Amino acid sequence: MKIKPTMSIVIPCYNEEKTITSLLNAIYSQTIDLASVEVIIADGLSTDKTRELIEEFALAHPNLEVIVIDNEKRVIPYGLNKAIRAARGEIIIRMDAHAIPAQDYVMKSVAELREGKGDNVGGVIDILPGGNGTIASAIAIATAHPLGVGDAMYRWAIKAGTADTVAFGCYYKTTVEKVGYYNEALKANEDYEFNARLRRLGLKIWIDPEIRAVYYSRATLRSLSRQYFLYGFWKVRMLRMFPKTIRWRQALPPLFVFGNLMLLLLSVFWFPAIWFFIAVIFVYLLILTIGSVKPAIKQKNSALMIGIPLAISTMHFSWGSGFLVSLFKK
Repeated sequence: MKIKPTMSIVIPCYNEEKTITSLLNAIYSQTIDLASVEVIIADGLSTDKTRELIEEFALAHPNLEVIVIDNEKRVIPYGLNKAIRAARGEIIIRMDAHAIPAQDYVMKSVAELREGKGDNVGGVIDILPGGNGTIASAIAIATAHPLGVGDAMYRWAIKAGTADTVAFGCYYKTTVEKVGYYNEALKANEDYEFNARLRRLGLKIWIDPEIRAVYYSRATLRSLSRQYFLYGFWKVRMLRMFPKTIRWRQALPPLFVFGNLMLLLLSVFWFPAIWFFIAVIFVYLLILTIGSVKPAIKQKNSALMIGIPLAISTMHFSWGSGFLVSLFKK
């Protein structure tokens, strides 16, 4: 007779053949009793080898229960909700198919949850390149750089404390039932929106830098641009529900994009405006280049002084453009 698990790790995924086995191996290596955990993967009907690899892993590791359910809508919050509803554990650990948790990730998260440090407990994610080459390395650095992510504590926190949100949370299933499930109308920012509702109820989000996971960033500027455009687009939808949750770092990219568009438009009627535009872009790129010197020296790769500004500017312009498009779209 199987023992009912006390913990359920829920993972939304779609076409993750490159990382799904590494993630499952990392879960298998956790410093916990595997009989006390189940893994529920909400797969968006993957068209690559993701399901085949999951099945191969499950057959080779029968002492870890791995369950696959269909996320037929291919929407992350829908998949998360379906997995959470199917979960038998009293504790939910939300994980991502691009992530590799440290061996003690689950143990530490659950321990601090049970100690009452927070109602949603998480840690810091360390960003690694999602591919080979300078651009992939630059993207990994950019997505963890203060100029790229601002005050997102789950990227840089150095001491434990409260936060607005966490990347991969650990919480009681009863908390989800109290707060409400993930908002299925959002295709991005579902974690932040969920945590905004959690905080509105007076509950606490706790982040501890001793709880760590690796996250693989996008490999190309094109995929990075698409990712951040969607982030910006769906941030507006989330802010319409919770306008007080906006932060200064979130307002800067759309203001920057809008300001530059206005300067370009003004230059059609007033030529000196083009010089203002050039000056703004020059100063902007200069700041990004200066901010790239330290990581370029650390990595011993001078090409990063071009790659990092490219990646950060892609993030800023894509996020800001997505925000503006969403803002003016009915």
